[in-house]
Amino acid sequence: MELLGSSLTATCAHPTPAPSSFLPALSSLASSYRDRFPHYNLNHGLSLPWNPSTYYKVVSNSPTLAPYCTRSQRVSECTMLPFVSNRTTLFTRYTPDDWYRSNLTNYQESNTSRHNSERLRVDTARLIQDKYQQTRKTQADSTQNLGERVNDIGFWKAEMLHEMDEMIGETNALTDVKKRLERALMETEAPLQVARECLFHREKRMGIDLVHDDVEKQLLTEVDIILCCQERMKLHLDKTIAQLASNRAAQHELEKDLSDKQAAYRIDDKCHHLRNTSEGVSYFRGVEKVDATVSVPESWAKFTDDNILRSQSERAASAKLRDDVENLLVVTANEMWNQFNRVNLSLTNRVAETADAKNKIQVHLAKILQEIFQTEMAIESIKKAVREKSAFLKVAQTRLDERTRRPNIELCRDMAQLRLVNEVYEVDDTIQTLQQRLREAEDSLQSLVHTKATLEHELAVKANTLYIDQEKCMGMRKSFPNTLRLVGFC
Repeated sequence: MELLGSSLTATCAHPTPAPSSFLPALSSLASSYRDRFPHYNLNHGLSLPWNPSTYYKVVSNSPTLAPYCTRSQRVSECTMLPFVSNRTTLFTRYTPDDWYRSNLTNYQESNTSRHNSERLRVDTARLIQDKYQQTRKTQADSTQNLGERVNDIGFWKAEMLHEMDEMIGETNALTDVKKRLERALMETEAPLQVARECLFHREKRMGIDLVHDDVEKQLLTEVDIILCCQERMKLHLDKTIAQLASNRAAQHELEKDLSDKQAAYRIDDKCHHLRNTSEGVSYFRGVEKVDATVSVPESWAKFTDDNILRSQSERAASAKLRDDVENLLVVTANEMWNQFNRVNLSLTNRVAETADAKNKIQVHLAKILQEIFQTEMAIESIKKAVREKSAFLKVAQTRLDERTRRPNIELCRDMAQLRLVNEVYEVDDTIQTLQQRLREAEDSLQSLVHTKATLEHELAVKANTLYIDQEKCMGMRKSFPNTLRLVGFC
């Protein structure tokens, strides 16, 4: 809309559409303008709140706006007054741009409404299909869960029936295992006493041989293993006695749990086979809000498992405990035998090492004695060489002393004088070197003598160690309980 006195705007940016002989109905324009301009009321003759009489007089006299006038405002062409231009009338008119923009807005709103409606219809159809598939899947999942639940109950029923059938026979078997366990426990005392005596005798080793070697480690390990085996045997013996006492009490709990499982199996199996077309299906309002459960799958399974464990005087208690005792007897026998063999092997290797060390000490002692003899001979040869070099030094120094008596100009520093001076220095250096070597040889001789004494002491120590390990320890370890006795059969 252009105000009075404003500059004219260019309309080339909004091309005029092709003229059409079709004009929209008054009802469509009324509905569109009712939403866009709420202060317009097309049903009451386009009444305006400002200057109504002037505007509608002009409109009613304009033949181009006649289709949009109400029935009461139409006049015949013969009674129309001539159009008189009035600037106040131009002030209330719309521009062509306003008209085009209004039409475009209506078109866009129409397209938007239509597209939204189409999208809503498509989404609604898809929603119905999705919800139908989801509902079917939810019911299928519930049916599958019920089937799994029925299978779980059937599994536990079979387990409990099996335990009840095997209870009496396993009680006798557990009693036999208990007697074997008691006999095997008594058989472990002899190996323990032997290992402790070996440790006691090896404390009598002397000097450097009193070492925490592999034999001592293996003996200590053997003592620990035997004590550990005894502890495990005693623990399983206590468990066996307690299990024999609890068999009768567990049977009652097992029968009660089995009765509950049978009732639950019938109910869940009936629920599993219910369908939408089954009889007896009805509404139970609010039943989903009632939670009468007292357990979860973990606690439910644990409760039955605990009852089975209590009832296993044969299978879950007796059979499992009997298998544990059987395995324990075999494992402890193997552990003690393996450690016994490791101790014997380590002791044999230690005896061989000690004997080898003794032989090597004897060889080294012989070499030391030979070296002492040769060192003494070298010392004598060094002393002889020092004595021989002393004569050369005396001659050179005597020559130099005599040449100092030459008269006057004859005291010349000639080649003879220079060579004699060098000879004195060379011979003196040689004597000093030999004396230094003599001191080193004497020190080496003292070290050899000390080593000789050490090796002789080590020979005595190794002989004592060989006697303890070979004669005493290995003599005691020649006998060990056989496997049958260790597992309690004899």
